[in-house]
Amino acid sequence: MLNTPLTLPCGAVLLNRLAKAAMTERLSHHDGHANQSIFDLYQKWIDTEAGLLITGNVMIDRRHLESAGNVIVTDESGLPQLKQWAAMARPGRHLWVQISHSGRQTSRFVNLRPKAPSAVQLKRLGLFGRPKAMSEEDIQAVIRGFVRTAEVVKKAGFTGIQIHSAHGYLLSQFLSPRTNKRTDQWGGTLENRSRLLRTIVKECRQALGASFPISVKLNSADFQRGGFEEEESLEVIQMLESEGIDLLEISGGTYEKLAFFLMNEKKESTRKREAYFLDFADKVRQQSALPLMITGGVRTYDFCEEVLRNEEVDVIGMARPFITNYEDIPDFLTGKKDRLDNLVIRTGIKSIEDSAEGGFYARQIFRMAKGKPIKTDYSPITNTLFFIKTEFLKGIAKRFG
Repeated sequence: MLNTPLTLPCGAVLLNRLAKAAMTERLSHHDGHANQSIFDLYQKWIDTEAGLLITGNVMIDRRHLESAGNVIVTDESGLPQLKQWAAMARPGRHLWVQISHSGRQTSRFVNLRPKAPSAVQLKRLGLFGRPKAMSEEDIQAVIRGFVRTAEVVKKAGFTGIQIHSAHGYLLSQFLSPRTNKRTDQWGGTLENRSRLLRTIVKECRQALGASFPISVKLNSADFQRGGFEEEESLEVIQMLESEGIDLLEISGGTYEKLAFFLMNEKKESTRKREAYFLDFADKVRQQSALPLMITGGVRTYDFCEEVLRNEEVDVIGMARPFITNYEDIPDFLTGKKDRLDNLVIRTGIKSIEDSAEGGFYARQIFRMAKGKPIKTDYSPITNTLFFIKTEFLKGIAKRFG
């Protein structure tokens, strides 16, 4: 089943059901363009023969970056590099661009006063400033920005896009009543809070055409009191289905509640099912025919076969195994490799758990891009320092370079 093709609603065909989920590369220089480091990294991922590769966050606004090393696409100035990146994909294999705006989850290194639905500050390690509530003009600029970036990456030759509306980034912030306190047409009811996402999907479809794949990454929930909850997510999914998206990736959490830490703490009966969001996928299946992708926790070939055969999901997404086990992916696809080990970084210091793990994987991506082997014996503290140092230096370069 893992090697069975999947035809999406738009008519595009994935040659197999394994996808590399989006992971931040942090490799661009101060101009925000793709570069040789990104090409060298993606060559390794292309060699895995996964049917779908989704890039890390490609940003629509250089003032609102998820990471200071993000690729930025606001116009066609970086089109030659984007064309070189897109051309790396092998015939029949898909390379999609994840398009994003970070909103309040923009670090101080990039922007001291980012814009967001409302002036609700993210308080994590003192790295994020108090945001300004967006004006109507700001919101319209975001809509134009998503569409413009989508048009440019299609022109470059990428075969699809994913609109990032999860993990606490801007579109996710609009969905959550915890971060969206607006009283205009963009806030209050779920219909209003989802309006920005739905408008972007609709206008991207008009701009890109009926045969170009459009995916959405959506939280099943924020896992926070007063945040975006499962019942609301199910309603939004029905709205997205009516807009004609081609693939829904289910995820969860924000910077304040990171899903993969929460899931590692789940009860044993849940862990035996491997996938973090499989229970929610079952709820989606009961009301929607959208092709589903789940990412997080899946590590065994037999489990992939089981959930695909049972039609619980349509695409298996993996992220960290494409770093620590990327050389094993081809054998995993054929069943010669039956398991991919899950490497989890722990410090015992709650305040730096996420930055320590993020720093570890950022370092491995940097090593991969340089042609170096994976190194697992880094100190969690130095991982945290690497993460902060990298964001600081690249943030300064982005702002003043």
